[in-house]
Amino acid sequence: MNGTLNKVLLIGHLGDDVKIHYFEGGNCIGRFPLATNEVYINKQTNEKITSTEWHNLVVRNKAAEICEKYLSKGDKIYVEGRIKSRQWQAEDGTTKYTTEIQVTEFTFLTTKKELDHNKQQFSVAAEPAKPSYDIQNMPAPDTDLPF
Repeated sequence: MNGTLNKVLLIGHLGDDVKIHYFEGGNCIGRFPLATNEVYINKQTNEKITSTEWHNLVVRNKAAEICEKYLSKGDKIYVEGRIKSRQWQAEDGTTKYTTEIQVTEFTFLTTKKELDHNKQQFSVAAEPAKPSYDIQNMPAPDTDLPF
């Protein structure tokens, strides 16, 4: 293999709401932490151990606005992206370093807004919904198929 690959796939929960910053010219950037968990059994103590890894995610422009609008702390999301390290000078003159995930694709898996909405629907629905069609009165399927 001659080339290289910088690709990250993560499924995790937001550790905080999306923080968005707008720049001159209309561009924006959104940042949020994502927690991924690894669960294993300690063979010596038979204790269940959960290890959490935190990832700093960065989304840009329209993606940042969508994430800010629909995501909140605790929501589960799938992201694809690439690892990017950067450094900068702090106000005190020290050099700071960070490693971030530059998100290129994402899918909302569960959002608190969605879960809250579903809970309200279940508590309001006393009797099951009836289908809006009647199978017995449906027309017979057209058997004259062109193939």
